[in-house]
Amino acid sequence: MSAAVHTPAYGEVDLTTCDREPIHIPGAIQPHGVLLALDDEQRAVMVSANVESMLGVAPTAAIGRTLAELVGPGLAIAITDGVESATLRGGEVEIRQHRSGDRQIVEIEPVSTVGQMRLTYKSTRGAMARLAQAPSVADLGAQLAVEVRALLGFDRVMVYRFDEEWNGEVIAEERRDGLNSFLGLHYPASDIPAQARRLYTVNWTRLIADIGYTPVPLHPVFDPGTNAPLDLSHATLRSVSPIHIEYLSHMFVTASMSISLVVDGELWGLVACHHYSGPHRPSHDARSAAEFLGQVASQLAGDRERADGRERTLAAQAVLGRIAARTSTSPESPLVSIMDDPELLSLVDATGAVLSYDGVVTVRGDVDLDAAQLQLIATALEDPASYATSTDHLAALVPALAGASSAAGVLRIGSDSDRWLLWFRPEQERVVDWGGDPTNKQLAAEEGPHVRLSPRRSFEKWRQVVRGRSTPWAPWKLEVADALGKHLIGLLLSRSRDQLAMAESIQRSVVADDPPRFDGIELAARYQPASTFQLGGDWWDAFPLSDGRIVFVVGDVAGHGVSAASAMTQVRTALRAYLFEGHDPATCLDKLDLLMAGLIDQRVATAVLAVLDPTTGRVELASAGHPPPLVITRGAADVVDLPVRPLLGVGLGEAETVTLDLPPGAALLLYTDGLVERRGVDMDERTDRLRALAADTYADSDLQSWVDRLIELHADDGDDDTTVLALRLS
Repeated sequence: MSAAVHTPAYGEVDLTTCDREPIHIPGAIQPHGVLLALDDEQRAVMVSANVESMLGVAPTAAIGRTLAELVGPGLAIAITDGVESATLRGGEVEIRQHRSGDRQIVEIEPVSTVGQMRLTYKSTRGAMARLAQAPSVADLGAQLAVEVRALLGFDRVMVYRFDEEWNGEVIAEERRDGLNSFLGLHYPASDIPAQARRLYTVNWTRLIADIGYTPVPLHPVFDPGTNAPLDLSHATLRSVSPIHIEYLSHMFVTASMSISLVVDGELWGLVACHHYSGPHRPSHDARSAAEFLGQVASQLAGDRERADGRERTLAAQAVLGRIAARTSTSPESPLVSIMDDPELLSLVDATGAVLSYDGVVTVRGDVDLDAAQLQLIATALEDPASYATSTDHLAALVPALAGASSAAGVLRIGSDSDRWLLWFRPEQERVVDWGGDPTNKQLAAEEGPHVRLSPRRSFEKWRQVVRGRSTPWAPWKLEVADALGKHLIGLLLSRSRDQLAMAESIQRSVVADDPPRFDGIELAARYQPASTFQLGGDWWDAFPLSDGRIVFVVGDVAGHGVSAASAMTQVRTALRAYLFEGHDPATCLDKLDLLMAGLIDQRVATAVLAVLDPTTGRVELASAGHPPPLVITRGAADVVDLPVRPLLGVGLGEAETVTLDLPPGAALLLYTDGLVERRGVDMDERTDRLRALAADTYADSDLQSWVDRLIELHADDGDDDTTVLALRLS
């Protein structure tokens, strides 16, 4: 069969155009069903060429007819009502429909007797329970393979997981007796092109009932309303790439099906089903059941990985806390105490570290690079948009250093070209077993552009020894390194001679100019320093927790200048650590009070903490000596009745956590006393004025513009830093 038959809207394709092949608009379907594309009046504008076999109407005659004329008035009404199975011309059929642009797509397929299994409540609960009981991702994959094969009846079911470069690994397998195992084999990213991965993310299943099928073209090929091919991304009958058909034939596969595994909106892996003994078309019910289990497994896989990440993050935070305590109390320079700390390397599982500060280089552990080479690496890793950066393939990042060092992985923190800290990891040699030589296509490409390239034919086990890479730097390693760097900046701020330059550095790294983005939440924030000081003790923070809730904090460390900013950095970092440990808002403030009383001498602070569940609008709040939040609606501004514990740093009192439900369209306003406190003016009067201004100026328009306007109108001639943070559910 030719590629042109599979994609009649386009010319012949081969592997030189594989990554650009328009697989979502093939212009054809598989022959085990028929497809109708209807306009808004339910008249057929495009049909599959085999429509006569099921509906008894020739393709040309079907164009312009209504759905009722094609399938009968009763069935047409049932389809409009969303029926999924019915009787058509004496036979049982399964019906699926979706929208593609302006067209209603109706797919009709005879009922299959293969894999005829419905998920009852009891069987659903049993399958979900078995998946949920899997203690690890590997165990989850193994159980998923068992469940899917039992549902669909394929000869082989594999769970296939992608790595960061889109290479795949078979992490679980269930197969019939007599088949060789593919478990543990890897497959190169080129086996599944980028556009196929995108399609897998929007359409969770794909069935090829018989790879020897003859594609059925659409009539007409182009939509007469758009003069373009019909987008079949969501069509279950969509004809597939001839290159993929050829690929499967080289594996002796006769039928296949895939189920996407999507975690946090990104393709995580696939359940790949292969059959070797002829055509195989599981029923629609069985396919739907398998897709449901794939969705359940996707959620569980994400939960397992997040749980593992939380445990590792907490362990790293504990190490960070010990380092922070030792360096904070050490009489030595922070630069010396950090590099001498016994847990500096274990913090990020490194074997060597190098600190460069204003031309002075300090080395700890195993480092076999000179100063020029170290600066070359630091420059290559520098990123103005990120304080912490890393690579696990140093030779690829800096080719000039290939073979010059035993180091293969580097993590960098620092915001200046001559002030940075590097951690090093050695090469971690590993053996990878591939399902065929992954360089096959690259070798064939060298034959020249005029040679048609076929999918690789060999799937024999091919072993590769991967060299030159370290173990990857996990995200929590970058986070803990970032936190250590911010802590170091805070210590240096209190001791450095160049206080102004360092104050500006901490302001950039801690008090951000723009708030982060969170799905479903509109957030506005503004920090306005006092007119007589470069930086004070105000701060705001906003970040997600692992369970999906979002934390919002506004705080104020007493005082101004470098010492206040240094204390602010430590307080902010510690509060984050307590929240990541899973404590409620009140407990976090109480623990912070004890930390400040014991470690941060002669410093007090206030803070208000809000933890929002964006799915419910429920907010948990706690306050320590801080002005009360406001809930703003159009025409009203209400003070939140919030118990206030004493200031942080006095070592007394207990906070209380209260909850409120943020109404739709309402904003929660958090602010520091710089917005309402003025010498010689009653603070209650200023707060009442703020409430009136907030209510009068609040509208459904841009939240950031409203916050800026509120500060402009109310924070007049203040001599204190002012921080305002507002949020609402969008």
